[in-house]
Amino acid sequence: MKSLSFAILLFLFWIFLSGHFEPLLVGLGVASVALTVFLSHRMNVIDHESYPLHLSSRIPGFFIYIFREIVKANIDVVTRILSWREEPISPQMIDIPQSQKTDLGAVIYANSITLTPGTVTIKLSNGNLTVHALSEEAASELANGGMSEEISNRVFKE
Repeated sequence: MKSLSFAILLFLFWIFLSGHFEPLLVGLGVASVALTVFLSHRMNVIDHESYPLHLSSRIPGFFIYIFREIVKANIDVVTRILSWREEPISPQMIDIPQSQKTDLGAVIYANSITLTPGTVTIKLSNGNLTVHALSEEAASELANGGMSEEISNRVFKE
């Protein structure tokens, strides 16, 4: 079932990117998708976390949340740059607990931190994330765990 849905998704993606509907090109697209699915299936890389089809319905809500966080962080960074005397920049490295239960959740959390301007995930280990933050406020906001909780609630809520 996962291989079939993976093949359909790959083919739709191929059609979207190529935009060609000539029989030869569509046939080559089908052949390349079939080869990719065959090799992926043979290497046993299509599993619950590498192809998270079960999260598809929850992703739009998460995109809205992360977009809102990116906009807020952009405004904060621009404010700090343009009014550098009132809003101090105090870069720092912090370790925050990684409370996600799955590897996929940990990666989504680390990437979400990196997507928001002013913060970059430097290291992801089993229990901690090492993050560089541009300000004390950004560091304390990450340390309180709001983003991790939002990811758990919006993406992985059962």
